[in-house]
Amino acid sequence: MTLTFKTSSPSSNRSTPKPFPGDDDSHFLHYRSYRAHTTTLFFVLVSLSLFVIFSLYSSPNAIYFATTRQAKPGTVTYVINVRDSSHIRRIKAEGVLWPGWEVMMIASPEENVMLPLHGENNYTCFYPNGEKLTAKFSVTLPFTNRTTFKCKLPGVYRHHHPIPTPILASSRSFELSPETRWPDLPLWNFVVFDTISTEHDVVLFVKGPNRGLGSNKPPGTFRCVFGEESDSAVRTVVTSSVQEVFRCPFPNVTMDYPVKIYLERVATEKEAMKVVPSVAYFSPKRRLVETREKALLCATTMVYNVAKYLREWVMYHATIGIQRFIIYDNGSDDELNDVVEGLKSERYDVTKVLWIWPKTQEAGFSHAAVYGNDSCTWMMYVDVDEFLFSPVWSNQSKPSDQMIRSLLPSDQSMIGQVSFKSLEFGPSNQTRHPAGGVTQGYTCRREEEQRHKSIVLLSAVEHSLYTAIHHFSLKGEYEWRVADTEEGVVNHYKYQAWREFKAKFKRRVSAYVVDWTRVSNPTSRDRTPGLGFKPIEPEGWAQKFCEVMDMRLKRLTRKWFGHPEKNGYRMAWQR
Repeated sequence: MTLTFKTSSPSSNRSTPKPFPGDDDSHFLHYRSYRAHTTTLFFVLVSLSLFVIFSLYSSPNAIYFATTRQAKPGTVTYVINVRDSSHIRRIKAEGVLWPGWEVMMIASPEENVMLPLHGENNYTCFYPNGEKLTAKFSVTLPFTNRTTFKCKLPGVYRHHHPIPTPILASSRSFELSPETRWPDLPLWNFVVFDTISTEHDVVLFVKGPNRGLGSNKPPGTFRCVFGEESDSAVRTVVTSSVQEVFRCPFPNVTMDYPVKIYLERVATEKEAMKVVPSVAYFSPKRRLVETREKALLCATTMVYNVAKYLREWVMYHATIGIQRFIIYDNGSDDELNDVVEGLKSERYDVTKVLWIWPKTQEAGFSHAAVYGNDSCTWMMYVDVDEFLFSPVWSNQSKPSDQMIRSLLPSDQSMIGQVSFKSLEFGPSNQTRHPAGGVTQGYTCRREEEQRHKSIVLLSAVEHSLYTAIHHFSLKGEYEWRVADTEEGVVNHYKYQAWREFKAKFKRRVSAYVVDWTRVSNPTSRDRTPGLGFKPIEPEGWAQKFCEVMDMRLKRLTRKWFGHPEKNGYRMAWQR
């Protein structure tokens, strides 16, 4: 419903009214009578409009939200989105079984789903056995702008195969048709879950076909399918099949976007053709930055509930040369959004990308290599508990935005990746998150260097987008260089105060790293020495992993970012 009415402009209210032609009393009285009637009519219309708006808003069946906007000078337009009993409907949506017996329902791109008001949520998942469970709004996916909801899977279906996909409706009052079909529910670990397009092809992110490291099947065993399974579906060859990343050329036909896209395993003498279920859609290329200048140095990471760490990580690395940050949010439910908005208000260039898919860190990093390619030349891949540091900087009285640049090769070099060895810091007798940040609180580390992290020239990344989290495969003409520890290292504040480490223990985002809670591969380097398979604090945790006192970055960051106070220092990132 749209109500539009005219109002006088502020300037006309302040000016003296001009009388009608002539200046005798009869004309003046006629003018006063005209103004009185006009004013009365105006207030009647305003009162009536406000009454209608209030009535609609008060109706239990009616309002989702109302917005007010100025259309043009002198005109106010009230736009009211109304929902009544005639709008109770089924929402076209696809489902995926999520870890923890939750169902992620993803509305189709053509659905314009209103978000529920605070305190009101009638969205419901309907199941074949008659159960109706609340569907809670989750997130709106980027690129396709699809609304998602989560609902619990009833216990009766938790050992049922196949599991039926629930029906998503706008109200518990929705009535199912007797002809309702219940498609099989895809599982989170066997599904096409996302796509991104380049200038020349489309990249599919798929869980399931290539299970485990070194299990990549040949590209020729797959095809990409554009469109629903019908005579109109178009198939193209797969040009790369590595980890959870598959690439294929665009279909050579005109299509209406967005188009559902699947991955199909080609039939062989031993196996029938099999289609991987999909919740992904193909659409033309979308750039991260359309108009801004390409940055020389960017940084990306995947995060979950790291709001308390992010300011320190961004402010430190921005000061030494990172120009743009791309944060992949793996479903955080802390104050991450507020921290990101706060950093942006302070003119830090931070972009948050929702990446909700479970255990897909490698795929997310490959996605970032494509997504950031138009806006970034070099991309640094480090976590928010990792800080790039060069011992050479220790004598610098203040930081410079050229510091990281000095660690990279010249423009004429064919080095496409520079890696820095990692130093793992322990709890350092901390029992809670240090008020001054990780660089101030954790100063004791293991002696042995552990693994590495890299800064990658995005144009040098190999076509397959293969990544081991720590580095990428490069095109044949490019070289990979590992820096000496006297040139640069990554301080990894890995084993923090138990309260912080315990939260990290619950969740691993890498697809190819065994979860700490699983009783398997106990000798893996990804496991914490002395820690079992349960989140139980080992004896003497606060003193563990303390072989070398390393105060270099603490002293440096205090010099650069510390403000002396009566009882010590206050760091620039402290609120």
